[in-house]
Amino acid sequence: MPASSFLRSLGAALGFLLLAAGCSSAPDFTPKPKGFNRIDLPPHRYQQLAPGHPYTFEYSRFAKVLRDSSYLAQPHWINVYYPTLKANVQITYTDVRQNPKLYNKMMEDARKLTGKHEIKATAIDESLLKTPSGMRVSVFELQGEVPSQLQFYTTDSTKHFFRGALYFRTATANDSLAPVIDYVKQDIVHLLNTLKYQ
Repeated sequence: MPASSFLRSLGAALGFLLLAAGCSSAPDFTPKPKGFNRIDLPPHRYQQLAPGHPYTFEYSRFAKVLRDSSYLAQPHWINVYYPTLKANVQITYTDVRQNPKLYNKMMEDARKLTGKHEIKATAIDESLLKTPSGMRVSVFELQGEVPSQLQFYTTDSTKHFFRGALYFRTATANDSLAPVIDYVKQDIVHLLNTLKYQ
């Protein structure tokens, strides 16, 4: 065998061995840190609710007020819907007109509706918010993978019973939604601080 053929064969064999050795080693893999989608939230800006309800408040300019279309809906039940965030604040209103039975039923329903989330909630924190107009609002913040992250109600115990709940129309986990939840919560606090009965 001529020397040049031998050297070519030897070079090919060494090249093959180096290529095989390079392929058989474990890959150099570095996991990336856990991250979340970036959510750009607009600055908070508000507008007055259009007349026609026994209550009024200021709500986000980035939300739409929609009539509640459920079969149980009463005339002044509305949704404050955020199209870009897929968030919805369901608002219900009942005129209790010094009817102790109806008032007691509304109080019981508000507690039951919050309590339904106890199965999935890791915590339910209740607090009392006093608005500039002197109203007291019971606020329930729910932690964990719950469908509603915030619920509230306020009443003067003689005529008005106003209740709301925050929901998201998305399957995204609540920890990923945390910035959006906090953003909408701030809008809800503003809504409650500007709430007035007509």
